[in-house]
Amino acid sequence: MATTFETGEIQQLPYSLEAEQSILGAILVDPECFPKVLELIKAESFYRSQHRRMFELMSSMFTRNKAMDFITILGEVRDAQIFQSPEEAKIYLAQLAEVVPTSANIEAYCRIVQEKYDARRLMIASREIIDMARESQNETELLLDVAEQKIYDIRQGHSSSGLKHIRTAVAETYETLQRLSGAEREKYRGTSTGFPYLDKVLTGLNNTDLILIAARPGMGKTSFALNIAEHVALKAGKRVAIFSLEMSSEQIALRLLSAQASIEGQRLRAGELTGDEWYRLSMVSQAVSQSEIYLDDTPGISIGEMKAKLRRLRHVDLVIIDYLQLMSSGKRRQENRVQEVSELTRNLKIMAKELNVPLITLSQLSRGPESRTDHKPMLSDLRESGSIEQDADIVMLLYREDYYNREEAEERNVALCDVAKNRHGEVATVKLGWDSRYTRFTNLEFARNEP
Repeated sequence: MATTFETGEIQQLPYSLEAEQSILGAILVDPECFPKVLELIKAESFYRSQHRRMFELMSSMFTRNKAMDFITILGEVRDAQIFQSPEEAKIYLAQLAEVVPTSANIEAYCRIVQEKYDARRLMIASREIIDMARESQNETELLLDVAEQKIYDIRQGHSSSGLKHIRTAVAETYETLQRLSGAEREKYRGTSTGFPYLDKVLTGLNNTDLILIAARPGMGKTSFALNIAEHVALKAGKRVAIFSLEMSSEQIALRLLSAQASIEGQRLRAGELTGDEWYRLSMVSQAVSQSEIYLDDTPGISIGEMKAKLRRLRHVDLVIIDYLQLMSSGKRRQENRVQEVSELTRNLKIMAKELNVPLITLSQLSRGPESRTDHKPMLSDLRESGSIEQDADIVMLLYREDYYNREEAEERNVALCDVAKNRHGEVATVKLGWDSRYTRFTNLEFARNEP
């Protein structure tokens, strides 16, 4: 069909004029097909600006529950002055309606338009990457991260899904329950933390969960997260990625070796080891080296950079970030830190869902516990709380009484892991042993039944 608009436009990017016109014509002929179209494409999927604006008007009419037919749509198009004159608008819409006698093939038209849109996005992204590569000030690693993120964003556009009937959800749930109770149930349960009582409360570390470990400095947040990482990688044989924004990779490795070989960290850092300790260290080093633990100590890393690196790593079973307040949103520094941290936690939750992996993030607490006589932390002590508590699926607060009053503490070398929020079950407090020599947490066996 010949068009009477955009006559001077030169086609530089791929698009299908016929498919775009057929979609709009089908909607004019059969407005009932519009909900299906909305599931498949968006306004930006159209290449021609007139087509894009017409679709936006139709979407607005649908949202406002306004009657949609040839006359009402024509009125909206005229009012919006999409064409040079009201008569031109009438002629073009009439041509669209004549071209498509039925909406039967609307899904096929939408697929064509979406494919062309994706091709255009790829071409534009490629041009932007080439322009960045020409600029000498851009580092190669940053360029790779940006390139991967652009391609990933295009791919993510295909992940939308429609409403699901409850019977489908029930069938899927029943199938999951059968797996969880079957002979291979360990494959489908949440990843174990290595602390049985804690696993019972949390039902393990479940995919898509954002898990927050918060405490005041000196309580052992990093040690606790590393203890979990050790169990997941060394005992369960799974792949763990650790982003350390505070400590170097070498310091993280030293802590792992100290805990595994039962060698005091101070002696290890000084290199003052006995023959037996050297032997234990060599044995542990071999085991740790063969495990699937990956470290990144990039300071101020953004979530986009994390996602790019995790995608290069392919399959990951657990992600640990140490810690939240040192992260960057990837944007210009915002004056409102609460708003910035809230944006970080929302994006961390989205990343956990996109990668289908449990994501443990460490967080500092405010000075609130210091002003209380018992020094026990509370959810309200989360620094720059904003939406941290809201976005996290699980919040665990660590506390050691003997840290504040070693002489009068009722229990020494005991840590409380307070599961203060648990989206999957009840909250509870789990007691753990604390060994300061090797900076590790241990299980406590009690004669009485405790959570």
